[in-house]
Amino acid sequence: MKSLYQDLPPVEIAGRKFVGRVLFSLMVVASAIIGAATGLLLVYTTDLPQVEALEAYRPSSITELYDVHGRVIGSFALQRRVVASYDDFAPVLRDALVSIEDKDFYKHSGINFWRIVGAAYRDVESGGKVQGASTLTMQLARNLFLSPDRSFHRKVQETMLAIQIERRFTKPQIFTLYANQIFLGHGVYGFEAASEFYFSKPARNLTVAEAALLAGLPKGPGVYSPLNHPDRAMKRRNLVINAMLEDGKITAARAADARSEPLTLHLAHDPNSLAPYFVEETRRYLESKYGADQVHEGGLKVYTSLDVDLQKAANQAVLDGLAAYERRHGWKGNLENVVAEGNDLGKYQHPDWDDEPEANGYVHAIVTSSGVGLATLKFGRYSAAVGQADVAWTKDKIQDLLHTGDICYLRIVSLSSNGAARVSLEQDSGAQGALVAIDNTTGGINAMVGGRDFNESKFDRATQALRQVGSSFKPYVYTAVIDTGGNPDDTVLDEPVTFETASGPYSPHNYDGKFEGLITLRRALAQSRNIPALKLASKVGIRNVIDYAERFGITAKLPPYLPVALGSAEITLMEQTSAYSVFPNDGVRVTPRYITKVTDYEGRVLEENYPDVKDVISTRTARIMTSMLREVVLHGTGIAAAKLPFPVAGKTGTTNDFTDAWFVGFSPSMTCGVWVGFDEKKSLGAKETGAHAALPIWMSFMSAGMANKDAGQFQLPPESTGTVAQKTKVDTPDNLTGADETQ
Repeated sequence: MKSLYQDLPPVEIAGRKFVGRVLFSLMVVASAIIGAATGLLLVYTTDLPQVEALEAYRPSSITELYDVHGRVIGSFALQRRVVASYDDFAPVLRDALVSIEDKDFYKHSGINFWRIVGAAYRDVESGGKVQGASTLTMQLARNLFLSPDRSFHRKVQETMLAIQIERRFTKPQIFTLYANQIFLGHGVYGFEAASEFYFSKPARNLTVAEAALLAGLPKGPGVYSPLNHPDRAMKRRNLVINAMLEDGKITAARAADARSEPLTLHLAHDPNSLAPYFVEETRRYLESKYGADQVHEGGLKVYTSLDVDLQKAANQAVLDGLAAYERRHGWKGNLENVVAEGNDLGKYQHPDWDDEPEANGYVHAIVTSSGVGLATLKFGRYSAAVGQADVAWTKDKIQDLLHTGDICYLRIVSLSSNGAARVSLEQDSGAQGALVAIDNTTGGINAMVGGRDFNESKFDRATQALRQVGSSFKPYVYTAVIDTGGNPDDTVLDEPVTFETASGPYSPHNYDGKFEGLITLRRALAQSRNIPALKLASKVGIRNVIDYAERFGITAKLPPYLPVALGSAEITLMEQTSAYSVFPNDGVRVTPRYITKVTDYEGRVLEENYPDVKDVISTRTARIMTSMLREVVLHGTGIAAAKLPFPVAGKTGTTNDFTDAWFVGFSPSMTCGVWVGFDEKKSLGAKETGAHAALPIWMSFMSAGMANKDAGQFQLPPESTGTVAQKTKVDTPDNLTGADETQ
């Protein structure tokens, strides 16, 4: 056979053989490379997650609590995220993010080859790993499915996942998934939640400057935090604006205006800080019923009975009332000093500072300097100066009151945007207050304050504290009398009396140490006379009185001893307040409730609660008792409330040694209870009665709560008949103990 090379010159034959060998070698190398690459891809992709799962993917979402008007009052979440749709993100935000993070997002198929090549070249030059070339799709793949490490292995997986995501989803879908998933600092995930956190507005309403600020955060949420590093955040924001200008997304004039804007934040208040005790009570219930995972990740919507406006009024009333109490008892000092405890003054952070302060609010601050006639203080990002006039009530000089490093308590008079504040010095000696307000018709808890400061004490004095109720227990005694045929104009003898008991004689006294002789039941209750209440309780039987209290919803175990009639029993504020709502409700008790409805993430109703009602006493008895409790306000111990421009009724309560001060009362539409005292049950001080310590708080709340509302009128009681014998039969239990309650 003739050779292919026999007619060719020897040199050309050698050249062709060499080229053939080279081509063959190249084919072998290419095959090896392709085989190795294929093998690597098989190795790196065998454990890739299924992208199909994204079709049903739902990120962890916030469970939100709403008030009666649909306003957010609290939330539970592991990640602070509000899931939004593509159209919920302002076009200017979409443009800003694409310009700075992925200019070709709407063109590429998941990866940007030239960016990868460029980034790889730079990293080889610097000796680093492949990085800085991720598209939005690749970032989404990493955030959803992969670890944050920057290894070659992870980069390959990220690239393959990005290609799969692009094949299955549209660009708007990919953008939406990314925009809801990305971390943007301070526990916030997603641009909708970030917009609400940093600017207190939805993402659809962002300006160019605001959108650019948020778009700059994914690169480094901590590094470019506008809270912690405003200078860096400003530079990064302007870089984003320039990128938008280069891409033709905004005009030069618009870019210049945006760059000239100051870094202005409108941080959202933590919704949980408005009614923390109410929110905590709701959380416990939800977790017990639905489980912690569902509550913190399931995106539930919880509709509650709380009213934001009433809650704000309640918060202010309690804090103002406690401040007034503190001033009545003078400066006590004994301030904590962080310097003396060996802490760094500049690094100190108080829990109060986690919440954005408001004018007329109260906050703990640290004294940064103190001298003759002037002290400077700091709380959060605000600073203030206190002069001698601001501490005049203490009757001491500033340099003797405050020292560098002291933690003091302030009332905020005003706040300015430059971080300056006007304040007045107050005192926190440990006195506590609690308030509960209930809608008479629905039983809905409209407002609840469980203490002075949730950050310092999570103990809920509205629902968890059992305290002696003093004379606010007496209405149960009079209810038992009226319900068994008594009449408010019947008489009883107010005179010295001794009850013989198995443990010895019991000789009670009235608060003022005086006796009025023959008086009507109406006056005896209005003036909170102790002797008549004990005689009446003895007459109808203390066990019968306790039975009535239990019918009203009191679940605390009440011992069958006569002093219980004067309020030696320990009851929670919530139960006492709910019980009083029976009177304006014509004898019907509506079980108090926090939640009206709960829906899941898809909007399906999980539970819906309606008023739970129960007959307690007759309409006749309820209306007579309402008129008698109205007399307490018009002519009795609660007379200070007579000046309110709407009808109210109620009862004061004070315990021995002034350890507990109460006022529980109602209008035709709402019942409210207030308690003031110390946790350790020590005296509030001489003459700190329910009328003096608790009633002003109650009046302040009711005035604000009933403003611009139709308060309605109480129903008139029917004509009454019958009498109550003046001579009483003494109830003599085996043991007779308890306090001699006063008012």
